[in-house]
Amino acid sequence: MFVDIVKIYIKAGNGGNGAVSFHREKYVAAGGPDGGNGGKGSDIVFVADDNLSTLIDFRYKKKYIAPDGEKGGSNRCTGKSAEPTVIRVPRGTLIRDTDTGRILADISDDEPVVVAKGGNGGKGNMNFATSTRQIPKFAKPGFPGEEFNVTLELKLLADVGLVGFPNVGKSTFISVVSAAKPKIANYHFTTITPVLGVVSVGDKSFVMADIPGLIEGASDGAGLGHEFLRHVERCRMIVHVVDVSGSEGRDPKEDFEKINYELKNFSKEIAGRPQIVVMNKTDLATEEQVEEFRRFVEDMGLPCFSCCAAAAQGTADAVNYIAAELDKLPPVKRYEIEPLTRQELDEQELKKKSFKITKEDGIFIVDAPFLAPILQTVNMDDYESLQYFQRVLRFSGIIDKLEEMGVQENDTVSIYDFEFDYMR
Repeated sequence: MFVDIVKIYIKAGNGGNGAVSFHREKYVAAGGPDGGNGGKGSDIVFVADDNLSTLIDFRYKKKYIAPDGEKGGSNRCTGKSAEPTVIRVPRGTLIRDTDTGRILADISDDEPVVVAKGGNGGKGNMNFATSTRQIPKFAKPGFPGEEFNVTLELKLLADVGLVGFPNVGKSTFISVVSAAKPKIANYHFTTITPVLGVVSVGDKSFVMADIPGLIEGASDGAGLGHEFLRHVERCRMIVHVVDVSGSEGRDPKEDFEKINYELKNFSKEIAGRPQIVVMNKTDLATEEQVEEFRRFVEDMGLPCFSCCAAAAQGTADAVNYIAAELDKLPPVKRYEIEPLTRQELDEQELKKKSFKITKEDGIFIVDAPFLAPILQTVNMDDYESLQYFQRVLRFSGIIDKLEEMGVQENDTVSIYDFEFDYMR
């Protein structure tokens, strides 16, 4: 099964929590705080793998959650950082943020790409000792790793894309000029997945892709074309194969115009790519048919070649021309990463500190996900640690919101498993 678009969830590892620890050693009366920092969480890294040609594996595994960094230890020991989590995808895979459509990465070369960064480790209590606060009994939690719902979209890396109606001889053409072995038969939609072939011309080579299923209405979802038109997007040149003999009762001129309309309707950028026309099945056509169609194509300023792919006649001329033209064209299209806008960055920061306060049976219930890891590292029985927690509540705006909602002295405030009486 050929799968070229899937949606998955990725979550980088959280940073390890900082440690609360005090030095204990014989003959050392006051060793002081020595809680180490937490380790960094695992990054999620995407890597191109040429042994993969489809995204089918992601149909069965939809969630990728990377390990967290280890918490800090005593004796100022920093927790171990987690190793990167590597996800292998076919070369040419585009990674988008499903929620915004923003391009996060284009996996087209051998360079690994970090798509979701692991969180940094939290600071241990050794970092909070001062001349006036010599025994800090609190530490900072690790930072959360990035998480995304992402869409993986495979766009084949091919220099040349073969387009045309079904059964015009595209599969035969690519099987003759390359080592590709597509299924060939005398019926429509014999090829139901894109086929790649490497074409060698002297000391040069290029990649050709047979794009299946283009018919009238393909850009609107008819046939297989809507599913596979995306694979033409990277191509530097379009090779339009036409059955010049009209052996199936269709007019080759109409076929030519209909396919070009579908390309334009799908993407004007694709329609503007350099294009050559290959008249196939010339053994079944009359000389008059061939010359009439040649004039029709050349009047539009397009190069035109005649061939009989089944007999490997005339294919070399077309291939040599393609190789020469590719030397003049820019490289295969690469998609640029789309950075967050200032507004999106601001929204992300607000989301990190978002909270919700409700009042039930006289109790103010605070729902603030960012507070959960902080609560794990705070010692509520220690005055300085409690002061640190109060500062977090004040700076995050929770205290202001409580006062806005009319909280009074001795009212109960609940934050997950921790409850306290409000004091001004």
